[in-house]
Amino acid sequence: MERLQKVLAHAGIASRRKCEALIRARRVRVNGQVVSELGAKVDPTRDRIEVDGETIRVEKKTYIILHKPQGYLSDIDEARGKSLAVDLIPSGQRLYAAGRLDANSEGLLLLTNDGDLAHRVTHPRYEHEKEYLALVEGEPNAATLARLQKGIWYQSEWLRADSVKIVRHLGEIARRQHWNEAGRGECWLRIVLHEGKKREIRHLCSVTGHPVRRLIRVRIGPIKFGTLPVGQWRELSESEVCELKRETTRKRN
Repeated sequence: MERLQKVLAHAGIASRRKCEALIRARRVRVNGQVVSELGAKVDPTRDRIEVDGETIRVEKKTYIILHKPQGYLSDIDEARGKSLAVDLIPSGQRLYAAGRLDANSEGLLLLTNDGDLAHRVTHPRYEHEKEYLALVEGEPNAATLARLQKGIWYQSEWLRADSVKIVRHLGEIARRQHWNEAGRGECWLRIVLHEGKKREIRHLCSVTGHPVRRLIRVRIGPIKFGTLPVGQWRELSESEVCELKRETTRKRN
């Protein structure tokens, strides 16, 4: 059972606040009965819900992972005529990214129409780790690695990584993804965050003298894309969705 205003918003009727106004205005019926209480709960798979006499269509919740290529934006609000990652999914459904990747970054992107799950995946309170491979200039020493984990003050924000390790060899999956080993004067870092502020890794590495040359997200919580080719996508299995939801119930103290 879900709150009525949440179901209306999820169906694309309006924002949740405007949906609450529709309910208070007695413009919503459930199984033929007017509902005017904001606390009312419904089963969108069974109940007939109408707004101004029109039956709403509730979308099936969808969970997709995409191997986002460089050059695609994940945030619809920043598109301004540029290529969107969601356009690589020919589903026709209303999907949005649970956590951004900037245009120059690549890797795992979770696309869904489940607003609650998207919020839990992106909010730091729920301890959802995001893991990245970053190819950087130079090789950070032990003091710099410690500083990245302790944190830095950057443009009125405190930025820090949960963990940072130098990766000497990328492994079999990386080779199958055609990720080259680090060349002379550069190295790969494995970086784990639980927040993921805008361009956080790029700022962290740049300030410490190791600008990012390539940035790939390889994991969101328990979800990895493995050998999914660049530009390709797949739906999460039921067990993957359950595991993701289970992890999002934990909150950071």
